[in-house]
Amino acid sequence: MQAEQMWKASTGKGVKIAVIDTGVAITPSLKGQVLTDEVPKAVAYRSTDDYTGHGTTMAELIAGTGAGGGLKGLAPGAKIVPYRVKLDGIKGSAKEQARVPEPAQALRAAADTDAKIISMSFGGMSLSEDEAAVKYALSKGKLLITAVGNEGKNGPADYPAAYPYVLGVASVGKSLTASSFSSSGGYADLAAPGEGYPGYCDGGTVRYCDNRQGTSPATALTSAAAALIWSAHPDWTLYQVERALLDTAGRTWPKDKPSKYLGYGVIRPRVVLEDKNYDPGPANVDPLQKQDGKQWASVAPVAPKDSSSPSASATSQAQQKGSSGATSAAGSSAGSSNGGGGNTTWIALGAVGAVVVIGGGAWALAGARRAR
Repeated sequence: MQAEQMWKASTGKGVKIAVIDTGVAITPSLKGQVLTDEVPKAVAYRSTDDYTGHGTTMAELIAGTGAGGGLKGLAPGAKIVPYRVKLDGIKGSAKEQARVPEPAQALRAAADTDAKIISMSFGGMSLSEDEAAVKYALSKGKLLITAVGNEGKNGPADYPAAYPYVLGVASVGKSLTASSFSSSGGYADLAAPGEGYPGYCDGGTVRYCDNRQGTSPATALTSAAAALIWSAHPDWTLYQVERALLDTAGRTWPKDKPSKYLGYGVIRPRVVLEDKNYDPGPANVDPLQKQDGKQWASVAPVAPKDSSSPSASATSQAQQKGSSGATSAAGSSAGSSNGGGGNTTWIALGAVGAVVVIGGGAWALAGARRAR
């Protein structure tokens, strides 16, 4: 199912996604897509300033419209609530940087809003206050999606991906096999394309480079996929949306034996969207409870009171998540420079059902706090 066909079923309309990153600039592709007024004032300092382009790229991959030669995201009907936090690349005087919130502060603030999904393309949230913030967001019934990191097979466990109940996302290439840089600490729950995508690379949001890579875009796509499903089924709970993502993920291994590298497989939202008879399972049963509950017995995401405020985590993930790490954004490595002209549309073909078109061309995708 290609993007245009999938969008007939859902564009993500009605779903808000909190993007906690380096900030989200309002580019032509994001005009009308960024809800700046919905960022809590305590953490809103310059939320639309982005001096690296990382957060803006992630937002465009999620909900960009493609206007002005920008990226068109997988869920162009969804809306972005931007958060600019202390990650590598944050600029300004010491006084200015002191006003930029820590990731844990932004996460807590986002948990108190009506954004259903919180997308975090970074790592390194291993402090006690970070863990407490994750638990708080989970108690509010938020779907937390984060990058597993770019340290490869020998990299350490990274947080927040390694925390229980958080969906850790790995990267795959065109062959739909694990990217060599994608961390494999046994805490990946899902995977999505993370190679060969265009992204801002000029230290801002003026020019794209092609052939970027990282677990960041994989995280953004997974967040967008969740938005597509939730938009098509607004009465589903968080448990059901997560279950749909994991149950329908593409894999060549038994579902009850998740891969160390790719978890339950590569996201396939089209499978859910095209199956009108898909059964999302029980609304208030968390498939992750058996595994994650052993680690965080005291944390049980709240059950939804109604269809507009879903609840906690779902879908299966048999491996337990690891330990230790520093906050880093699931950054992307640069590729060759490429102008941002033309009409740019990016989504993942094949397993995800998307494409990025730049000026008529197309790509098929199959310590410190820094972007992934």
